[in-house]
Amino acid sequence: MDGRLLLLLHVLALLLLAVVVAAGGGAVVGRDSAVLQLRELQWGSSGQKAAAAARTRTRSTTVLELKHHSLTAIPDHPAAQETYLRRLLAADEARANSLQLRNKAAFTQSGKKATAAAAAAAGAEVPLTSGIRFQTLNYVTTIALGGGGSSRAGAGNLTVIVDTGSDLTWVQCKPCSVCYAQRDPLFDPSGSASYAAVPCNASACEASLKAATGVPGSCATVGGGGSGGKSERCYYSLAYGDGSFSRGVLATDTVALGGASVDGFVFGCGLSNRGLFGGTAGLMGLGRTELSLVSQTAPRFGGVFSYCLPAATSGDAAGSLSLGGDTSSYRNATPVSYTRMIADPAQPPFYFMNVTGASVGGAAVAAAGLGAANVLLDSGTVITRLAPSVYRAVRAEFARQFGAERYPAAPPFSLLDACYNLTGHDEVKLPLLTLRLEGGADMTVDAAGMLFMARKDGSQVCLAMASLSFEDQTPIIGNYQQKNKRVVYDTVGSRLGFADEDCSYA
Repeated sequence: MDGRLLLLLHVLALLLLAVVVAAGGGAVVGRDSAVLQLRELQWGSSGQKAAAAARTRTRSTTVLELKHHSLTAIPDHPAAQETYLRRLLAADEARANSLQLRNKAAFTQSGKKATAAAAAAAGAEVPLTSGIRFQTLNYVTTIALGGGGSSRAGAGNLTVIVDTGSDLTWVQCKPCSVCYAQRDPLFDPSGSASYAAVPCNASACEASLKAATGVPGSCATVGGGGSGGKSERCYYSLAYGDGSFSRGVLATDTVALGGASVDGFVFGCGLSNRGLFGGTAGLMGLGRTELSLVSQTAPRFGGVFSYCLPAATSGDAAGSLSLGGDTSSYRNATPVSYTRMIADPAQPPFYFMNVTGASVGGAAVAAAGLGAANVLLDSGTVITRLAPSVYRAVRAEFARQFGAERYPAAPPFSLLDACYNLTGHDEVKLPLLTLRLEGGADMTVDAAGMLFMARKDGSQVCLAMASLSFEDQTPIIGNYQQKNKRVVYDTVGSRLGFADEDCSYA
């Protein structure tokens, strides 16, 4: 009997091992920890694609891709790559600091609210990818702007940064007086039959533009006494706290989002633009005021959108941006859990939530900053910023568990101060950060969002989070920690949702 029992136990063990391998290649150790292959952290490399191959899926629907972008490939030389990454992290630091400075007038929404019936309307999906090839650590997607009617004459594909912390969508336009270098051709309004400048007396030029940018539109008369006559145009001026800006004509045109087309879309036709936009054509504003893409398309898509950010930075790895409340396109591995969406009248575009607790590797951390302030969920910031007390507690617990493997310490890298020398390791077991949210929801950071590879050889790999300078500043959950998550923004139901999802659809 003993021999039979041992044989049975052995068979059961083999079956259990096979189930674990089939479920995730042995990558997931538990809900609170994971084994990460370091090649998944390499920037834009083929190794990243190979590591994600087992998770690759095909899609039968039209996809609006979210990608990382860059005009040139990431440098292969270690010193050049280090300089490149430092510059991108410095840009992210400027972005995060600028969010602390924004303090706009109280938010009033005079637009129509979407109805429950509208929320159930057919949605649209566009592919979403890493923007690393466009010299940014943000995510990008492609839209088609211009044309009108069935001919689509003048329409052009434009790669734009996807930003939930901004409202006004804008692109660089001809004739551009001051423009940065972009990869796509400049949008030419003269080639679009549906393009029109917004008149000065339009509500979009006054209250709506002020709510979106902090500054109302200004007017100027253009044209002469010819057949075209004179006309007044509304000009916008959008300034970011990091010194970036876009200025130009407020206009309307037809925009194509995946398989959907929206007429009369209000956007900024930028004639003078500078800043931290890499080689993109501009920015897609997914904030909360009337001029955001979300609000403008609410009658059609119900004020609901979601995205899935791919962990891979190679050009052919794409996640998705979904417009509308239809969940049939989701491929989430866990149910979507929701928390309350908090509005701050002083910062109208932003999406806030309440983080009530946190754990690292299943071990709860205690800190005065937990639950003390609204936390900003932002696709345009890369690295998560935590209140100093929370960051110290998270870093200490991570170091206690991860340091148990006796990985040598490495010097800090830019704003990242908890770094390790993982030279010679193909994979590491690491504890995962889980944020406990108001209402019982939680969000566990994917393994690929826990570490940042500063050096290609693995000699400097850092905890991918940073501390704010002061306890009373606004914490930010950046896109790096949102990878491989289905993140749902329901502006009608005032809720934010999170679910695990493999976002590499290529």
